[in-house]
Amino acid sequence: MFCEQCEQTASGQGCHQWGACGKSPAVNGVQDLLVYCLRSLAPVALKAGELGLPTLEVDRFTCEALFTTMTNVNFDKRYFANLIRHAIALREDLKTQIAQVTTVEWPEIAQYQPDFTGSLVEQGENLTARLLESAKGNPDIFALKLLVLYGAKGMASYAFHAYELGQEDPEVYQFCHEALHAIDRHNLSLEEWVALALKVGEMNLKAMACLDAGHTQTYGHPVPTTVPLNPKPGKAILVSGHDIKQLAALLEQTLDSDITVYTHGELLPAHGYPQLKERYPHLYGHYGTAWQNQTRDFAKFPGPVVITTNCLMPPHETYEEHLYTVGPVGFPGIIHLPTIDDTVDYSLVISRAKTMKGFTEETEPRQVMTGFARNAVLSVSDTIIDAVKQGKIRHFFLVGGCDGAKPDRNYYTEFVEKVPQDCVVMTLACGKFRFFDQQLGTIGDIPRLLDVGQCNDAYSAIQIALGLANAFEMDVNQLPLSMVLSWYEQKAIAVLLTLLYLGIKDIRLGPTLPAFLTPNVFKLLADTYNLQPISTPDEDLAACLTGR
Repeated sequence: MFCEQCEQTASGQGCHQWGACGKSPAVNGVQDLLVYCLRSLAPVALKAGELGLPTLEVDRFTCEALFTTMTNVNFDKRYFANLIRHAIALREDLKTQIAQVTTVEWPEIAQYQPDFTGSLVEQGENLTARLLESAKGNPDIFALKLLVLYGAKGMASYAFHAYELGQEDPEVYQFCHEALHAIDRHNLSLEEWVALALKVGEMNLKAMACLDAGHTQTYGHPVPTTVPLNPKPGKAILVSGHDIKQLAALLEQTLDSDITVYTHGELLPAHGYPQLKERYPHLYGHYGTAWQNQTRDFAKFPGPVVITTNCLMPPHETYEEHLYTVGPVGFPGIIHLPTIDDTVDYSLVISRAKTMKGFTEETEPRQVMTGFARNAVLSVSDTIIDAVKQGKIRHFFLVGGCDGAKPDRNYYTEFVEKVPQDCVVMTLACGKFRFFDQQLGTIGDIPRLLDVGQCNDAYSAIQIALGLANAFEMDVNQLPLSMVLSWYEQKAIAVLLTLLYLGIKDIRLGPTLPAFLTPNVFKLLADTYNLQPISTPDEDLAACLTGR
């Protein structure tokens, strides 16, 4: 196998025997074949769009299918086989429609036909071997192709979640096909590939804006909210992942059931949405921390667990019997909940919760705060600006991104612990679980630790930065703001490309650099944007505070 799309690649160089995420070579092979089939669908979808033929079904399918190939989403080989069949069927149907309008000489890839009587795994592996062989001529171009592909996967995941909430952007869909089609182009220069990568960032900003609109128009703008970390006695269900729509569906189906619902991982910010909290008082607290601790968290939780999006780890036998997946998420042997009239049916989960013991004892009260999204922060921008002008706030740090299992991620905990008392830390995504429960106090009425939200709420963080820059009447790069980011998977790549597209400089990235970037490509980004790897907390803090 060959996979280097996440941060935890073996020895920092790529996974070749077995995925560090738990993905088998067989699953990797069918994922690669699915991506190839999506690439074969892309030029057909683009041509159909040019002719004004409807492509919405293909657009949505492409985003969802790309999402399934991201790290820690789906480990079920049979699931991918079905997606491969559907991709080819959609492509051939579109080609038939196009043939009724005009004659097209399709490129070789658009005529590719998997052999469904043979091994799909071997076919995927052979296609990947061909791709790797083609990379030897220009590894820098190949690195940029992977940057575009992995960024497009992250963008597609945001577009899929936005679509679930009724928000879609035709530009994002079209570009998704353009990015996939570009992988087979051999006439683009290094500069053109860099421009295409930045276009991924531009389109990802649109996708995140759609998702933000879906969340805020459906559930209201987040407000600062206290969230209990201590469970209370009673039957319980735990919901993990990112999908707030799926959380809301479960809450609706458990209304008046005497079952308490807890969030896990990236769903902590759901507590900040006022319409969720007002309608569903049984959305009580948060349990556990980041995704990589789920084997410990899920084993201890005395109720069923639902995984709604990526960040699924191969389950342990201690809890696999009460683990459930929905949507694009899957694992062999784990119950995948059915969908009825576009709504997931949670009756199996509810029945299981009633048979499990639930929590039986009171525990010591603990709590954190969330809900400091753009409206909450910018509504007090005058107070923030006054605090900066009076010297009460010296600097802002955005410390966030993906968490992971590597011990060198302790850098982020130490960094936040050492941030001076006259500085404010904004955070988002699961990286915050390295320090989310620390009591950093306040500067006046402003908390020193502000949880902006999920990874997709990078859009909200960007709007905060742009809003403050506008209020201070300065360029965003002139703000007393430093970004210290951690990455793990492809959504983080998409967000980084968005930040670079916006011209944001001096970003520090860790814990290690992407294995798929060559030294030349990283140097290009470093020279243009002063993108740099993290060093030590002390050195990086000193550099940020002195503007180095």
